[in-house]
Amino acid sequence: MSPSALPVLPLPFAAPSLQTRARHMHLVLPYAAMPSDSCQHVLQNLALPQLDQLLAMLDPAHADQGTEDHPIPPHERAVARAWGLNPDAPAWAAVAQPEALPAPSAWMTLCHWSAGADQVRMDDPASLPITLDDAHALHAVLQPWFAEDGMQLQVVDPGRWLVTGAPLQDLPTASLDRVLLRDVSTWLPHSSHSRMLHRLHSEVQMLLYNHAFNAQRAERGLPPINAFWLHGAGPLSPDNLQAAHTLQKVTPILLVDSLRQAALRQDWPAWKAAWLAAEAGPVGQVLAHVQLGGTATITFCGERHARSYTSTRRNWLGKIKNKFSPQRFAGLHQAL
Repeated sequence: MSPSALPVLPLPFAAPSLQTRARHMHLVLPYAAMPSDSCQHVLQNLALPQLDQLLAMLDPAHADQGTEDHPIPPHERAVARAWGLNPDAPAWAAVAQPEALPAPSAWMTLCHWSAGADQVRMDDPASLPITLDDAHALHAVLQPWFAEDGMQLQVVDPGRWLVTGAPLQDLPTASLDRVLLRDVSTWLPHSSHSRMLHRLHSEVQMLLYNHAFNAQRAERGLPPINAFWLHGAGPLSPDNLQAAHTLQKVTPILLVDSLRQAALRQDWPAWKAAWLAAEAGPVGQVLAHVQLGGTATITFCGERHARSYTSTRRNWLGKIKNKFSPQRFAGLHQAL
């Protein structure tokens, strides 16, 4: 399956298109390497000469050391850091709004949880059919339950809604990328602020189990919607919002999302195709920019760590060292 044929799992933030006239470009490569043996096999047979040429012109910058159980994946942390947000709890829902919201906010993604013998797994939300009419019908069902806890729901896209309310203040949430096709219990927050969320999860599951909404979906041959996931939570003051919006313009980011889409579903042929498309497209574009005298940063992300390389002024010793021992992607992907 080609990257374009994959069901698209939305990013929690809007990644602007790369500005060819930008003085400094920032290329973010999510899931540039994964621990899977299949992924490593692809990397061993992957030729990326333009990427290696670009990397040889840059120097090591920021190193983000993370863990597999960090609720925010490295590529989200990298974008959050570039835009002046808290990388450990980026307020993606708030920064997506043109003006500061009056209360803390989060994204809510509608989903289906499958119960197994020893875990409850989140199925791929991007593969869950839902129309705008479905969303509004379900909104009428769920809004009263969330209102009891002081939260308001707003349909932004059929499968992703905006939630606002005081209970979201200081509520830790895990990225949708972390829980996709995995056991949800690992990623549910466990803190003094999360009891309300656990209760609401249980209430919504019981409410929707035999609800007419899902009965009608079954008649149409559609899977039930029986759960939700909150992510991108956090408050954002007007000053923080203005600064984030300014940095979005000053630091345009190109994120190669096709790598993310394929890696999350462990579709390694599509992941390889995404790499080759990136090599021919954005990597070549950033390389040409640097060759013409522009500056750039490239951030490689895995499941745990991220490594950034950026343009610097090199002395003669650095130039000689780089000429005889250039940095190559094959030498750093294992560090991700």
